[in-house]
Amino acid sequence: MSSILSFIVWFAIVFAAAFVGARFLPDEWFKQLKKPTWNPPNRVFAPVWTILYTLLAIAAWLVWDGSGFAIAGVALALFIAQLGFNAAWSWLFFGRHRADLALVDIVILWFLIVGTLSAFWQLNLLAGLLLVPYLLWVSFATILNFSIWRLNKSAQ
Repeated sequence: MSSILSFIVWFAIVFAAAFVGARFLPDEWFKQLKKPTWNPPNRVFAPVWTILYTLLAIAAWLVWDGSGFAIAGVALALFIAQLGFNAAWSWLFFGRHRADLALVDIVILWFLIVGTLSAFWQLNLLAGLLLVPYLLWVSFATILNFSIWRLNKSAQ
């Protein structure tokens, strides 16, 4: 029963971060920004993030369930830290309209994801693999954030 409960807890933790991020959505400011031609339509982001957050929760649960906090403490601390930077990005970009600070945030997030992925991989191969799509998406998002910042930096 504790495995099921920990599964629910990790989903709740991950989707709490998702909830924070989802409070800040594209608005009129975002519509007015210059964007690269390869910017995906807004409708793509919700399903992609739902899948990624689900994979994150499963990965964290696999590490927790297989190793516990005593062994996986550093890996899980990295995981929580990257969740914080993940949630902060939406607030910085969409809430504060600061593409520049969001860019700093997402670069830090990227490094935290690499660290988390590496730590998870050592503890549970599947957990590490489940973070690969997240790393790829955040890599794309980092380039997109940079491009939007560069195209609009005179407006900051």
